[in-house]
Amino acid sequence: MALLTKRHFVLASASARRLMLLQQIGIAPEVIVAEVAEAEAASGLAPAALVTENARRKAQAVASRLGCCDAWILGADTVVALDGMIFGKPRDAADARRMLQALSGRTHSVFTGQCLVDGESGRSLSQASETRVRFAVLDAEEIDAYVATGEPLDKAGAYGMQAQAGTFVLSIEGDYSTVVGLSLPMLRLMLRALSVAEDSCGK
Repeated sequence: MALLTKRHFVLASASARRLMLLQQIGIAPEVIVAEVAEAEAASGLAPAALVTENARRKAQAVASRLGCCDAWILGADTVVALDGMIFGKPRDAADARRMLQALSGRTHSVFTGQCLVDGESGRSLSQASETRVRFAVLDAEEIDAYVATGEPLDKAGAYGMQAQAGTFVLSIEGDYSTVVGLSLPMLRLMLRALSVAEDSCGK
């Protein structure tokens, strides 16, 4: 993981789950939360374009705040999509219940967008990852019990696969970390691509 540890790393997100994923691969990032207006589902953007745009806004806002610096700056955004509908974080318990009822017994997509900025050169790369998730059929009682834990309220699609809602997931097709909120395989490729770009410019 030499590419990941050469330079200072900044996570432009308040997400504890994204921080945990980075720590799992040996990165101890500085966390700087981006204060930006995010594009919303009603903007008409497709899910992959929506999360990529929001990741870009977060990363670029923090990069602008820091100025030229020897660091990687990473922004990310995640949504759930089903039948043309985009589910972000629920507004309240009733909204969380609605989302879980819609996902029950169905296969949906989780999209995570990431933007990586080279703080020294200003170069950036934005990409999105999609993972398909198959849910078990959930009855009203277990949906209510899960919503009552409060866990769904700060998670796209109203569930966290890495926590209690892991019992709802029958199978996934794609990258597990995309569902948690930060695609580690995609991050590796983005770091490699930007590092190659640096080398080609004589750095």
